[in-house]
Amino acid sequence: MSGEDDSSGWQLTESDPGVFTELLKTLGVPLVVDDLYSLDAASLADLQPLHAFIFLFKWIGSNAEPTGGQFDPDFPGFFAHQVVNNACATLAVMNALGNIHGLPMGSQLTDLIGFTTGMDPQMRGMAITSSDWLREAHNALSPPSAISLDGLGLPKTSEDAYHFIVYMPYMGCVYELDGLKQLPVRHAAFDEGGEGWVAKAREVIEARIATYPPGSLEFSLLALHEDPVPSLQTQLTALQAAGSQAEAAEIIVRLSNENAKRERWNFENSLRRHNYLGLIHALLAALAKSGRLAAAQDGAKKAMQERIARRKEKGGSSMDED
Repeated sequence: MSGEDDSSGWQLTESDPGVFTELLKTLGVPLVVDDLYSLDAASLADLQPLHAFIFLFKWIGSNAEPTGGQFDPDFPGFFAHQVVNNACATLAVMNALGNIHGLPMGSQLTDLIGFTTGMDPQMRGMAITSSDWLREAHNALSPPSAISLDGLGLPKTSEDAYHFIVYMPYMGCVYELDGLKQLPVRHAAFDEGGEGWVAKAREVIEARIATYPPGSLEFSLLALHEDPVPSLQTQLTALQAAGSQAEAAEIIVRLSNENAKRERWNFENSLRRHNYLGLIHALLAALAKSGRLAAAQDGAKKAMQERIARRKEKGGSSMDED
């Protein structure tokens, strides 16, 4: 679960493919993450081989029982509990990576997973979230705020909490790995033919999404899959050597799109790392020097009052997130 409490030292993580892919890079794992807007076969075709779905949803209270499937007390794979707030993104990634057979990993991640072998989920979760280097990797693109509102006497507000979980194949079944659940949830066996585990996972995820009100945007879905760039580069070399220029041109376009996406991710991540406190100070100083600070302050107060009023009309008590 991710909430407003950052006393654990773990910061909130955006549901953004660039953020997750950067985390995987730090972990030494040759996988990437992409947004999913549809679960149809055509949308997933270019993401194969697909290892897992990372599902983000609005967390409402404690629900000890699974919404579908059944607990598997004999699950032999890797499963860790979430024992601190805001660590659910990295816990979801760890629960996925720990169950992908033969996956190359960085030395630190290999050592950490090896160290937790034989531990129960609670102890494994404690070991993972006690890892300083992993917490630093998690926080790298979500630094703590440089501005504190403590001591200003502002009313306490409760923000919506969101939670990351994983759906993935393991030993012929689709599993749900939720660090806030007591055990992994086994949903159903799947056929190896056709779409394989993805077809069964689609049924499970769509059934869960159907429990939300129509048009609800309180969830998102990410795909954890092989990095396509090495394969595309190999295909391009072979096609160029064979003189297949038309097919090679198609691969060049796909490579160009992938590289452009990585460049955008890198730029967005650089913005996330940047400390904007100096810029904010300079803007405030410039407004004060030009005599416009008081007017800007009054305008901001008015805008905030309007936002609070709109929130109250909707029946909420906290401020909008926009």
